Amino acid sequence: MADTSWLTILGIGDNGLDSLTAEARALFDEAATVIAPQRVLDVIDAGEREVIAWTFGVSETIELLLARRGKPVTILATGDPMHFGIGATLRRYLDASEMRVIPNPSAFSLAASRLGWALQDVAQISLHGRSVHTLAAHMQPGNRIVALTSAGRTIGDAAAILAAAGYGPSIMTVLEHMGGAAERIRRMTASEIVAGRTDFAAFNTLAVEMIAKHGAALNPLVPGLPDEAFLHDGQLTKREIRAATLSRLAPCPDALLWDIGAGSGSIGIEWMRAARNARAIAIEGTASRRDMMADNARTLGTPGLEIVAGHAPDALAGLPAPDAVFIGGGLTGEGVFEAAWAALKAGGRLVANAVTVESEARLFALQASHGGELIRMQVSRAEPVGRYLGWKPMMPVTLWSVTKGHEA
Repeated sequence: MADTSWLTILGIGDNGLDSLTAEARALFDEAATVIAPQRVLDVIDAGEREVIAWTFGVSETIELLLARRGKPVTILATGDPMHFGIGATLRRYLDASEMRVIPNPSAFSLAASRLGWALQDVAQISLHGRSVHTLAAHMQPGNRIVALTSAGRTIGDAAAILAAAGYGPSIMTVLEHMGGAAERIRRMTASEIVAGRTDFAAFNTLAVEMIAKHGAALNPLVPGLPDEAFLHDGQLTKREIRAATLSRLAPCPDALLWDIGAGSGSIGIEWMRAARNARAIAIEGTASRRDMMADNARTLGTPGLEIVAGHAPDALAGLPAPDAVFIGGGLTGEGVFEAAWAALKAGGRLVANAVTVESEARLFALQASHGGELIRMQVSRAEPVGRYLGWKPMMPVTLWSVTKGHEA
């Protein structure tokens, strides 16, 4: 098969051109146009070729490359370009046959080799250009993570999040300029970093060994977080019902959920926590609830939750088609189910919960016409009755779940 690649992406280490393999160095020497971060250009001899300093954002990079499509271009990128790198991003716009990628050891591999960690047992995440609150989804005792960072200040922000959640004893290892002459490794607890606010090099990688203080909240990735994990005004799908609801929604990697009448955002947030790169759009008409939802998303490690102001069905117009839909509020509203069902992808799952007689009647009618499963749940919790305990029943909830394309 003929080589149709016009874009070459070379992974490069902190020691510049010396980090390139013989194959990568030959490709660099042949390059007519080179795009590289200024930090890389400062330590290499780029020669007489056209050089473009990579000082612009990802969207501008994509525009520049698409404008030059078909003409030879070489990008120098740190580490492995296909691991949270520019190569992985560009692959969404270019065919694999257009790209030639020669990786260098990633920051994850370098960090694991220096710490003696088995990389397959480590959570590998990026905080580079992303909210540092993403870290919160990985706060479980004993967990190890390696994270790319945006700058030295990311370390202090991460430490503050850990300490505030009761993970102040966690060991944070900051690996600066790995592979270069200025390499340095420092270890401190999150609490020590918060107290000292030590300055770190802008080019660093963060490794964390999660250690919780006694009494720290335990928020596993299994659906059904404690109700107290969420800020809410009473509009909250309770823990036991939430777990049953999410099991029927079936979170999958890269899948999109519409959470209609989202309230505190608990369903969308737990959906995103449960599967790799799962996405959720939360539709909520009350401003105070949207504010609480945004706080919950940050605290629980899903800052990417998309929050849409408004009410269904009008607020659904123009949204990307979902793989799953949860209707927790507004089920009796005219056109809500119809709009959601029309948008749902074939094979997608829809779950609706009802607590009122009117919304329950609506579920019965929908099940009669579309099939699916109806269940009714009532949970009782033990609460004090004087000096004793008694069962306090919660309102019964009816759940209807159906898969599009498999109607009765």
